[in-house]
Amino acid sequence: MADLLGSILNSMEKPPTVGDQESRRKAREQAARLKKMEEDEKKKKAAFRKKMEKEVSDFIQDSAQQKRKYNPMGKIERSILHDVAEVAGLTSFSFGEDEESRYVMLFKKEFAPSDEELEAYRKGEEWDPKVAEQRRRLKEQAALEELASSQTKKPEACPNSNYRDKYSHLIGTSAAKDAAHTLEANRAYGCVPVANKRDTRSIEEAMNEIRAKKRLKQEDDSGAHSSSS
Repeated sequence: MADLLGSILNSMEKPPTVGDQESRRKAREQAARLKKMEEDEKKKKAAFRKKMEKEVSDFIQDSAQQKRKYNPMGKIERSILHDVAEVAGLTSFSFGEDEESRYVMLFKKEFAPSDEELEAYRKGEEWDPKVAEQRRRLKEQAALEELASSQTKKPEACPNSNYRDKYSHLIGTSAAKDAAHTLEANRAYGCVPVANKRDTRSIEEAMNEIRAKKRLKQEDDSGAHSSSS
């Protein structure tokens, strides 16, 4: 019985020490501070959203304004402003190279920015419609000049080599002259005749055939001369 009572007493939670009480107090205070910070953050966000809704409403009602640029702001503030602009039916963009310099610009739907304007803002440049128009005309002029240049046909250059001189030491002057005549330039197909375009023979094979025809002709002439004698 005494052992059972001792076991029960040992299993019971011991009263907190002074150190445990202090730790719990600090934990409660920390939790309370975190809760208060969250509530303050919510209040700040709500107040900022209300301020942006007022400014966006004024911007929409002002017919003299086509766009509006805000000072750099944090990521959360930019997100809230983008959301307010979307609800109001506006177009919004964020620009800036780093987090510290990023800002928001609002545009009315009927004055949505062009790709050239957006590109200028992304580069950190000010948008000037007159300068943009001048650049556009220069680009168009350059494109027209390039097109005209590409459409201008250059005369085809024919090879300067003289087939008669090149092959005269191999097949004789007459045969080389026949080969040169065969390879005479054709305007419609460059420097090679249409028939030769379909001819798969090499130059040497063509020369051999011409040489053989010439030899056969000489033999025929010689035979005819013998017969007449």
